[in-house]
Amino acid sequence: MLARSFSCAGLTAPVRSRLCLRPVLSCRRSVTTDAASAHIKSTIPEAQDEKFTVNLSPDVFETYNLDAPSTEIQVTKREMKQMYYDMASIRRMEMAADKLYKEKKIRGFCHLSTGQEAVATGIEHAINKEDNVITAYRCHGFAYLRGATIKSVVAELLGRRDGIAYGKGGSMHMFTKGFFGGNGIVGAQVPVGAGIAFAMKYMGRPNTTFALYGDGAANQGQVFEAYNMAKLWDVPVVFACENNKYGMGTSAGRASALTDYYKRGQYIPGLKVNGMDVLAVRQASRFAKEYTVSGKGPLVMEFVTYRYGGHSMSDPGTTYRTREEIQAMRSTQDPIQGLKQKILEWGVLSEEELKAVDKEAKQTVDKEVKEAEESAEPDATLKTLYEDIYVPGSEPAYLRGRTAEETFYY
Repeated sequence: MLARSFSCAGLTAPVRSRLCLRPVLSCRRSVTTDAASAHIKSTIPEAQDEKFTVNLSPDVFETYNLDAPSTEIQVTKREMKQMYYDMASIRRMEMAADKLYKEKKIRGFCHLSTGQEAVATGIEHAINKEDNVITAYRCHGFAYLRGATIKSVVAELLGRRDGIAYGKGGSMHMFTKGFFGGNGIVGAQVPVGAGIAFAMKYMGRPNTTFALYGDGAANQGQVFEAYNMAKLWDVPVVFACENNKYGMGTSAGRASALTDYYKRGQYIPGLKVNGMDVLAVRQASRFAKEYTVSGKGPLVMEFVTYRYGGHSMSDPGTTYRTREEIQAMRSTQDPIQGLKQKILEWGVLSEEELKAVDKEAKQTVDKEVKEAEESAEPDATLKTLYEDIYVPGSEPAYLRGRTAEETFYY
C-alpha cells in the first residue's frame, strides 16, 4: 500500500520546521497524494475509444461549501495512453532543461516542474482549446500542452530566434493561443486571469479560465482582490493553487496561518485535489469548468502536489527539507509511475507497448531539443530589439532610447 500522506509516509520535517510552534503542512494534509489509488470493477474493453469506469479513491477530494465531484469517472485506453505520453514528455523536456542549464547554455531564471506533471496534464485533458490558462513561472509544461512545441519551449530557454517568444522571454514568459503565460511577478497573474475570465463572460463564450499560482503566492493581497471582484460579478474563473508544500525555501506551515488553501476564498466554494493523480486532476478540473461556466461564479482549487527539484535551478532544494522526504515522494507517489502502474495493472497497454510510448516520447523530445540547440540566435540589431513592442501596424513614428542618438525609427 502506498503512503497516503506526508504524515503517513513518516517523513521527518527539517529542524527549522520542527522548532516552529505552528504544525507544518506535512502533518495537516488529509487528501491523499497516492498517485495510484484508483481501481476498476469491470473488465477493460478491447476498443481504444470505448469508455470504461474507473473509481477514484474516496479521499482524492476535499470540499469547502461544495458538493464533491463524483469519484466514478469514464476514461478510454487512448486517453490514458495520451496522458501518460504527455507527462513523460514534460518530464523529459524538464530534464533536458536541467542538463542545458548545468552546461551553462541556459542562463538566468529557470523553474522546473519535475514531479508536478499531473496538474498541467490533468487540466489540459479536462478543458478545450477555447478555454484559457494563465500561470506563474513554472510554466514549461503548460505551454507545451496548450500548443507550443518542445522545440519552441527549449529554444526560448536558450534565447534563440525559434523560441516561442523569439528568445526574448526566457523561462518565465511563454505564450500561445489560450495560454497567457508564464508570469514573473509573484501572484500578478491571478487578477489577470480573473480579467480574462471576465472577457469570456462579457463576450458570452462558454469558457472558463484557470488562473494558477503557488502556495507561496497565496498570501498576496492581489489574490484576494481578484477573489472579491470575481465573486461580485460571478466570473467563470478557477483560482487554482498548486500547493507543492514549499514557497521557495519556506514550508507552507511556516508562512501561512491557514494552509487549507482551498478554503481561502471564504465566500467562494473550494475543492482540494490529489495533484499527484492525473485522473483525479482531470475529473476535478472537468467539474470546475462545468461549475464556473454554469453561472455559479468562481471556484477556488488546491492541487496537493510536490516538486522534486529546488524552487529554481539556483536552489539545490535540500537545505529546507530532507533528502529522505524527496526520495519518499519519488519512490511512492510519482504521478508518472502511478499512472504506469494502473495502465499495466488494468491491461490498458502491455509492458512492451508502454515501453514503446516511453521510447517515442524520449526520441521526440530529444530530437526537438537538438533542433532548438541548433537554432539561430536573434540578430544583434536595434530592429530586433524594438520588435514586438506594439501590435503590427500600430507602431509610432519612433521610440526614444536612453539618449537622442538611440532613438529608433519604425
